[in-house]
Amino acid sequence: MTDTTSPEPKRIALVAHDHRKGDLLEWAEYNRDILADHILYATGTTGRLLGESLDLPVTCFQSGPLGGDQQIGALIASGRLDMLIFFWDPMSPQPHDSDVKALVRIAVVWNIPIACNRNSADYLITSPLLGRTGGLAHEPLVGSLG
Repeated sequence: MTDTTSPEPKRIALVAHDHRKGDLLEWAEYNRDILADHILYATGTTGRLLGESLDLPVTCFQSGPLGGDQQIGALIASGRLDMLIFFWDPMSPQPHDSDVKALVRIAVVWNIPIACNRNSADYLITSPLLGRTGGLAHEPLVGSLG
């Protein structure tokens, strides 16, 4: 008898600053078939654009500056996110820069894989670990907190 259980879907957040939304949309369209097997979250406009473009369900939070980054951070802190794809714009000032730093910080604290550009996102989405059965065990890096 063969094991027909498929791997659990991973919970993936997709975030992009305004000047990087096009890059994220192109990347997501290219990887649509892989993303279709997972649970997708996104901030504001990015989520709406992804949902329309991919024709996949995307749970949308507020826009980043209105609290969306913090909502995704709450998913991480509660152990309900497995991966963060965050195409941020290093060349443009962000009015909510402290929220962006807090989101990246909490992802690092909870040992969540983060991709900040197409190359790193390609590595994460094609990793054999993505298809591993069972959830990813995220524990905070307590030793690094103080």
